Amino acid sequence: MGKVGFESEGHSGTRRATYADLEAVPDHLVAEIIGGELVTHPRPAPKHIKAATSLGIELGDASERGRSGPGGWVFFDEPELHLCQEVIVPDLAGWRIDRLRVLPGKAYFESAPDWVCEVPSPATERLDRGRKRRIYAQAGVSHYWLLDPRLEILETFVLTNGEWLVGRTYEEGDEVAAPPFDAIAFPLSILWPLKTAAETAKDDN
Repeated sequence: MGKVGFESEGHSGTRRATYADLEAVPDHLVAEIIGGELVTHPRPAPKHIKAATSLGIELGDASERGRSGPGGWVFFDEPELHLCQEVIVPDLAGWRIDRLRVLPGKAYFESAPDWVCEVPSPATERLDRGRKRRIYAQAGVSHYWLLDPRLEILETFVLTNGEWLVGRTYEEGDEVAAPPFDAIAFPLSILWPLKTAAETAKDDN
């Protein structure tokens, strides 16, 4: 993960990173502005991408399209969020449809999602569990999930009186039925249907 500080003009210290700084970051990196710093990290590994994609498909079918569940939501992959003077990019985010009836005319969202899921990697885990989680609470995001393909677990949190209340952690063999999508259930294992080369080699030994 990279952090870029900028020298202020006319005095010592640093200045806040600007949106122009963020736009100058190469496309192969994910860029965010957190605490005034430009923070970059590499795109996630295939197992992380597949887990996020599979979760989006499962929730989208039930909670957006309403084919296997109640509907009433809209989901986005890696939306750019401008919240609390920060620019952050979660892996997945969802809004209740009554809060997002019209898409913004800009390339980013200024209204806080109702649900966010981060898929932590070695490069992002500290941010996902620390500063970004605090930003989501400050912005009023109601539900926060951490989906970890490395450990093959799902951690859930619910915002209560401005603080994150720890919900259930789902592990191997569990059926996931977690708020705000507890009207449906799905096996956690469907989120990682393919093994990595390292996992396959370990199984062969």
